[in-house]
This record gives sequence, C-alpha cells and structure tokens, in this order.
Amino acid sequence: MNIDLGKRSAIVTGSTAGIGLAIAKGLAAAGASVVITGRTQARVDEAIAEIRKQLPDARVSGVAADLGTAEGAAKLIAAVQQTDILVNNLGIFEPKDFFAIDDAEWSRFFEINVNSGVRLSRHYAKGMADRGWGRVQFISSESGVQIPAEMVHYGVTKTAQLGVSRGLAEVLAGTGVTVNAVLPGPTLSEGVSEFFGKIAKDQGKTQEAVEQDFIATHRPTSLIKRLLSVEEVANACVYLASEQASGTTGAAIRVDGGVTRSIV
Repeated sequence: MNIDLGKRSAIVTGSTAGIGLAIAKGLAAAGASVVITGRTQARVDEAIAEIRKQLPDARVSGVAADLGTAEGAAKLIAAVQQTDILVNNLGIFEPKDFFAIDDAEWSRFFEINVNSGVRLSRHYAKGMADRGWGRVQFISSESGVQIPAEMVHYGVTKTAQLGVSRGLAEVLAGTGVTVNAVLPGPTLSEGVSEFFGKIAKDQGKTQEAVEQDFIATHRPTSLIKRLLSVEEVANACVYLASEQASGTTGAAIRVDGGVTRSIV
C-alpha cells in the first residue's frame, strides 16, 4: 500500500516525544505538512530537528502552547487556522491510589486528556467538513475499556475520548470527514521508559526485567508478551489518516498487542 499524503496538512498534539513524535514522523514520511506542538519552544524545536535529521525533506513546523488550557488552544488556532488531519494525542498519566485523587486532579486530567481534543476538534473538524475531506483521531488507550485499578482517573478520561470520537463521527456523517479512536496498549514511550527506569533503579533491576514483570503482572493477557513500540502505534495512525482509510470511521482501533480480551 502506497500512502501519499503529499497534498495534506496535519497537526499532532503532544508531539515532542513518544507516540506523538512517532506519529508526526510517520505523517511527514508519507509527505504531509506537519505541525508539531508542545508546551515549550525548546521542546518543539528539538522535535523538529529530530524529524529533519531523519527526513531532510520533511515539511514540518511547530507551535508552542499549553493545549491543556483554552488559552493554549486559542494560540494554536490563531497560528494554524485549518488542517486536513488532526491527531489528538496530548495526554498525561500517573499511577495513583483512587482514594488519593482529589477533585483538582480529576479536573486536570479531563482538561488535558479530553477537553484539549474537544476544543481543537470543534474548530478544525468544522473546516474539514466545509471542505469535504478530513481525518480526526483521538489517541485513547486500552485502559479506556479495561480501567486500570492503579490509575482510575486516567482510564476514565480514555473512556471519555472513545465517547467523543464516536459522537463526533456521528455528527460528521456524510461529510467526507472520518473520526476514529486509536487504543494503544502498554507502549515504550519516553514517559513510560522514564517511569520503568525509575522503578528499575529503586529495585536494583534492569529496566528490561521491570518491563517484563509489568507485562506478566499487570497485563498478562498481552498476546505479544512485550511493550509496543511507538512506531507500531504510529503506523496505524498514518493508515487512518490516508485516503485508503476512507471506509473506516466511528471506530475504536486497537493497537494493544492483544491485551483486550474481546472479539469486537
């Protein structure tokens, strides 16, 4: 399959590292003009430099803004008024005992993980519909269908993304705009790697051993018996952004290594 996005523009939120950066690279490699976003200009510049190092001809630019706030969303929209592809990847996670999660923490998780995508989709998807073509993606998680006991607040926000994604797909029926959610399983992103690295140091183990223990203990239903790579997740996102994926909308696409024990 030859995916050519040379005539398309894309915005990937939270794309200075991890899954977001991998998605931005994948879209750029397919020819799309990609806007990187992150909270600081330094991180945005680093990500752009990394992409151009691997893809010298990449069409890539960036906007520094805190998209977990209404002000940050407004700043991005003012800088980039329209796009063909919007990947709502921005998100945070943190293992925390349910009884220690206060109202402020619940609100913070919803602002960043859910409302950031709602705000941007509200603006950019309307333009896509007016032009008759577009792709909106929400990077959810297998935690949205299997809420992890160690971070209920995170899982609930990922469930909410699934609802927003399906609902928006219904709103945009017949417009030429597709809306889908992608559900990665445990993925060795920058943040996850740092998390496991800290545990390995505290326990005097290798990071590889800690990762294997996590899969065996917390995600025993994994069929690949390892963490996913960010590129494996990004590959699905690039496909969903393509012309070839025009028949897929309102869907929840799992890239979870088989962790979710379901046939649908």
